[in-house]
Amino acid sequence: MHEFIEVEFRSSRVAYFANEKKLVLVPDSWVIVAVERGFDIARVISSSIFRDELEELYQSGKILRIIKEADEEDNKKLEHVKFDEAKGSEKFQELVGKYPFEMKLVSTIYQFDGNKLTFFFTADGRVDFREFVRELASYFRTRIELHQTTGRDEAKRIGGIGMCGYSYCCASFLKRFNQVTIKMAKDQNLSGNLSKISGPCSRLLCCLHYEEDYYIESQKEFPEIGTQLRLNGEQMYVFKVDCYNKKIHLTGESQEILVMNLDEYNKKFSKTSSCQRCRRS
Repeated sequence: MHEFIEVEFRSSRVAYFANEKKLVLVPDSWVIVAVERGFDIARVISSSIFRDELEELYQSGKILRIIKEADEEDNKKLEHVKFDEAKGSEKFQELVGKYPFEMKLVSTIYQFDGNKLTFFFTADGRVDFREFVRELASYFRTRIELHQTTGRDEAKRIGGIGMCGYSYCCASFLKRFNQVTIKMAKDQNLSGNLSKISGPCSRLLCCLHYEEDYYIESQKEFPEIGTQLRLNGEQMYVFKVDCYNKKIHLTGESQEILVMNLDEYNKKFSKTSSCQRCRRS
């Protein structure tokens, strides 16, 4: 039995809950959990927790528990909840048309006990929706929350197929977004056309993060970009390295491009070679 279980809510939020009843739970099973205001339903992700996350959980003092594993009755109730969410989305679209701002509704999520209704939306810039929230609360007679999300959050909730032919990482196994930078694209020689390395969320592909360590480690075997050297009497410099194929691209005053494999380069320009080699200052 595991003391803590990691779960994912239907809103895509991930959290840890105490398994005080020592339930035998497996990934992808559904559980009813206690939340700050009532109870909700969530999907089991795993039964492991990192030490730093466990310490952070205890320091927060907000340790909530798993009430039970979802049964057939709960599954039937979830279908009714989804039906109510569809009607809620329709009403949202109807009411928002009266206001002087534009919102794109991404998803509508009821808390399982009906104590909260959350609308996730995207919009250009900040939106003052206080009056709109009051009207929604008056109509639905429950606590209303509006969350303005990013393109990455929208892709995670809606899902889809990436250019690799698989489901979006964020909508399948990726629990938390990693920071992906343009430096990672440059390290992997992929910064030429950003549109080709950006996802439907208009952000750099999450998978650039996965191979970054490989490229950083591999580049230790290669000369730095800008390394200057002389070859056959011509001043040349390294303008590109291909870690995956172990190739080095050189160019010089003639603007011709010379491609060498790593072994050939090291043989020609090793310290014992008669060729003069220097680093760009």
